[in-house]
This record gives sequence, C-alpha cells and structure tokens, in this order.
Amino acid sequence: MNSINLSDKLVKLAEDISKKSIIALDDLPPYDLFLSQVTDFLNNKLNEEYTSNIIQNYIKAEVISKPEEGKKRGYTKDHLIQLILLNYMRPILTTEEIKEVFNLAFNKINEKTDDLITWEFAYEIFVDLQKETLKNFISTSQETEKKLKKIIDNKHLNESDSQKLLMFLTVISLIAQATAYKKLAHSLLEEFEEK
Repeated sequence: MNSINLSDKLVKLAEDISKKSIIALDDLPPYDLFLSQVTDFLNNKLNEEYTSNIIQNYIKAEVISKPEEGKKRGYTKDHLIQLILLNYMRPILTTEEIKEVFNLAFNKINEKTDDLITWEFAYEIFVDLQKETLKNFISTSQETEKKLKKIIDNKHLNESDSQKLLMFLTVISLIAQATAYKKLAHSLLEEFEEK
C-alpha cells in the first residue's frame, strides 16, 4: 500500500495538540481575577464556552472552591487550575465523579488546611503526564500503523479504499483506547468508593 504515512500525520496532530491545549503553569495569570476575566481566559485558551453561571454552579456544587472572600478579584490561579483540570475531566467523568476525584487530594474543596498537595503541584503533574502520554502515543502510533496496514494489505483494495479503511481503523483504534481509559477511570473510582 503506497499511502500517506498516517503515523507521521498523527505525530504532527499530537504535537499540535500538545502545543495548543497544554497551558503551562507560567502562562496562568500571576494575579487574582474577576469572574469575567476567568471566563475570558478560559474561553480563549481552551476554546470552550464557559459562562459565569457555569462556574458559579460548579462553586455551588462544591466541585471547585469558592472565590476568596472580601476580594473584588477573588479568583486565583488555583481556580483556573481547578477549571482547566475539570475541563479535561468532563468528557470522561460526571460532575459528581470529578468532585470525588478532587476530594481525594483536596478533601473539603473550600478548606485548604486539609489539602494533601497544592493545586499548582497537581497541575504540574498533570501537564507532565499529558506530555508523556503524547510522547508515548507518538512512539506507538508507528507500530499501530504497521499492524493496520498489514491487515489492509491482505484485503487487496485499491489505493483510495485502502486509505479510507486505514483512516477508519485508526479512528476506531483511538476510540477503543479512549474507551478503555474511560472505563478504567470509572472502575478505579467505583472500587475506591466501595472501600
């Protein structure tokens, strides 16, 4: 099969995603923000549609912490970190499950004295893990492409159909991985709850 190198394309996409979607800790504003500034920052950086109401609902549900009392600019770097992490977790976990995950390291969300780690430390770990995951993906994508091409070659298809089938198999391979990770996350939380 004389085709485009899909693993190279996936590597480029993964690198682009890494550059665009991972917000470095140093890129977070070093000063406290108004709620409107929080929504502007998140909507700009994450390409999501955050509103004041959405954020306030997460605060009421105690998924993220309350703004600092007595401050006009009551939203800190910790709030941004909580919302960014929440953004990554939303496609995989329910709001209640996200709250449970946060509670594992931060116990009562509005009480800093019982936190096991800082939000900045948690975010640094997350960013490192995300970068490592993308690197691992890059190294395994070439093996996956070889395996898929071997399957397709045995079908003796024309070039166009081979390309379509390769794209299909690659997409379902990625979905299979994402589904497996999602199921693992749910199972891990369920097992922890049972204890």
